[in-house]
Amino acid sequence: MKLLKLIAVLLDYPAEELWAHGDELRAAIDDPALSAERLAALRGFVDELLATEPMQAQERWLELFDRGRAMSLRLFEHIHGESRDRGQAMIDLLDEYRRHGMEPGDSELPDFVPLFLEFLGELPANEAKQMLGEAIHVLAAIGQRLRRNESPYAGIFSVLE
Repeated sequence: MKLLKLIAVLLDYPAEELWAHGDELRAAIDDPALSAERLAALRGFVDELLATEPMQAQERWLELFDRGRAMSLRLFEHIHGESRDRGQAMIDLLDEYRRHGMEPGDSELPDFVPLFLEFLGELPANEAKQMLGEAIHVLAAIGQRLRRNESPYAGIFSVLE
């Protein structure tokens, strides 16, 4: 599922190397499963992102996703908060990754949305849809908050929904 991998890249912290791969990002958007509206939303987001100075895009990302819980890209923060259940959920998700042959690095927690989507992108479509369906209520809530704030990232969450 190439689309999930693309969305993972777009939701991750916008490292400067992203701008060097603009043509590849644009080419990856063409997914026949997407409606014209969703394709336009993704194209618009990518065009807007690549037209933004990297430092400005990075600051925007930090402001949105790293400075508060409401739009955190950590799934279990929305589900478990700071409870002990969050730790066990992380372990279970990490076990799921490993069961499918993925060994995430130490730089990110297993519930980080871009890592989760990258993982789903490696699964057969039916498994990916099932696991995405289990997390969609959290992703939809983040998307709704982004839409209220008129964030360009809202379109990406609409595609996931």
